[in-house]
Amino acid sequence: MSLSKEVIMQKVQRFGGAMFTPVLMFGVFGIFVAISILCLNPMILGSIAEPGTAWTNFWYIVQEGAWTVFRQMPLLFAIALPIGLAKKENARACMESFLIYIIFNYFVCAMLTVWGEDFGVNFAQDAGAGTGLALVANIKTLDTGIIGAIIIASIAIWLHGKLFDVNVPESLGIFKGSSLVVSVGFVLMLPVAYLFCLVWPHFQAGIASLQGLLTSSGTLGVGLYVFLERILIPTGLHHFIYMPFIFGPAVVNDGIQMYWLAHIQEFAASTKPLMELFPEGGFALHGLSKVFGCPGIALAIYFTAKKENRKKIASLVVPAALVAVACGITEPLEFTFLFIAPMLFAIHAVLAGILAATSYYFGVTGNFGGGVLDCFLFQNWIPLWGNHWMTYVTQIVIGLCFTAIWFVVFRFLIIKLDLKTPGRGDEPAKLYRKADIKAKQAGEKAMDERDLKAAAFLQALGGKKNIVEVTNCATRLRVTVKDENLVQPIEVFMDGGAHGLVQNGKAIQVIVGLSVPQVRSRFEALLQSGEADVENDRLEDTKAPALVAFADGQLMPITEVPDEGFASKAMGDGCAILPSRGVITAPAAGEVMMVMEETGHAIGLKLPTDMEILLHIGIDTVNMQGDGFKVLVKAGDTVEAGQKLVEVDLAKVKQAGYSPVTIMAITNFDQYEGLSFAPAGKVEAGKDIVARY
Repeated sequence: MSLSKEVIMQKVQRFGGAMFTPVLMFGVFGIFVAISILCLNPMILGSIAEPGTAWTNFWYIVQEGAWTVFRQMPLLFAIALPIGLAKKENARACMESFLIYIIFNYFVCAMLTVWGEDFGVNFAQDAGAGTGLALVANIKTLDTGIIGAIIIASIAIWLHGKLFDVNVPESLGIFKGSSLVVSVGFVLMLPVAYLFCLVWPHFQAGIASLQGLLTSSGTLGVGLYVFLERILIPTGLHHFIYMPFIFGPAVVNDGIQMYWLAHIQEFAASTKPLMELFPEGGFALHGLSKVFGCPGIALAIYFTAKKENRKKIASLVVPAALVAVACGITEPLEFTFLFIAPMLFAIHAVLAGILAATSYYFGVTGNFGGGVLDCFLFQNWIPLWGNHWMTYVTQIVIGLCFTAIWFVVFRFLIIKLDLKTPGRGDEPAKLYRKADIKAKQAGEKAMDERDLKAAAFLQALGGKKNIVEVTNCATRLRVTVKDENLVQPIEVFMDGGAHGLVQNGKAIQVIVGLSVPQVRSRFEALLQSGEADVENDRLEDTKAPALVAFADGQLMPITEVPDEGFASKAMGDGCAILPSRGVITAPAAGEVMMVMEETGHAIGLKLPTDMEILLHIGIDTVNMQGDGFKVLVKAGDTVEAGQKLVEVDLAKVKQAGYSPVTIMAITNFDQYEGLSFAPAGKVEAGKDIVARY
């Protein structure tokens, strides 16, 4: 039973992520529409914006193009959904979905032309708002909106998965591949179209009643809606909360986004309160927490960090907060505390709901689902400021008060509960790190940041053989794996450049950021390449000179060591391991040249290749004066790769306030041009290769 629930959750999350593919277009085109409407407003620009001028004609043309995705929203969903949901030949699946959706609408048009009265539909009237009819690709049909498009596209994707690879006799070769999918879709759309004609008019009546119910829910309804939208972000299910409101008919026909833009000039010219003009806009206030809440969180993280770390923290959280405020992308900031303290995220969601409810209570409404640039400025403040400036002043005052509330609450909880938010622990202050992935073969071309991320994520997910399917939404790489036990801890993904990780059994979400489409394409290229799986090399796999892991634990670049002397490579180039077991072993066969016998925290080795290695156990552990350290070798001993050198009590090291990270520094590294180090990841002492030379 638990397995079936897990599978259902995977599919639901994948479906939610796929829907975001077309949604990305709405923010961009929303700005285009808002700017063109602004440039056609004589109240703002004066006589130059009067009808008939060259200026007005130009911006009319621009505005018509800007309305593209809103006027063809169902068509866009029908074409775009297979990009994220089809498991093979996505481009052909998009074509098939488009054709089947068009066929469906032609069938509906024909059926309503013949039997419209029998279905209770007045098909003689012109399509438009309130008629239940719409034009889709110039086809007069039922107004099923994006819901109908999603249903038909889902059927097309299902047919594509079942039929695309079916072999048919050579005599029927014309029906192979896409032709077979569309042919079966053609036949299937006849009963589907009839069913829609029979059921959809009643569904439209139900939607009209629901719109009234949700709108009348008032302040409580708005607060609950925003809370759910925010609290479900880690699961990826938040798309199912806001999409029916913003792009669907939950409160207004065609969704809040399109309705608001279509009536923005009317609202701008009216002196009536916005609450009276558009009370439904309360369900588009979920962007308030992005603009006003995230700065408070960033300030709390900064002021609770150690003083010596605050400069670094400022360089990390300030850009993350600016992205949230400007663009409405909050994952880079939210996921820094989600995994450290889930309770903080729950409180964040509660505050988001309270902020939206409070703002709505005091008359704030509109289209505020995104950030300052894509929603606040061009779709609200600038065009409507003239007659509604008091509403926006109220909004800003309430918002800034809540910024202070966020700061005070987060600062109190971080200090009171001693939460290790960035800059408070012993680890390097960061939101995320990039993996130091080196080319494994001479002559391999240099990889850019997205190549590095794709390779690191593939390794952390257990390699090519562990991947079942991959897709993405706006900021997340969504992967289904065969064995969740092969998935590395979140720290490994952070090393690879991720902002966070959400795991629900075999369903994995890697928080990447806005570059996720490019990372996904590189990830898929690695899956399709004939190269060997990206995984840790083993000692027995090679005869080339190599150094093996000197402890069980998490391998990391030397530049990430929380000690400037080692991180700057002043002591030599190398790598480090955060040990999970208190046994330090030899990275290669050689002679023990030096042992810090009194403290036991450092050992020097010399290899037959003349390579000189310093193993340094912990940071500043010399101050422990050997307490917790047991040295097993002495100077002059000959050791083998994987042989125990030191036993250390990791608990004592941590209790003493020191980091147990163990560094391998090659002091004469400049003599080895071919020296390279393995990427970050989990390693096993004496077996996994950490360096080659």
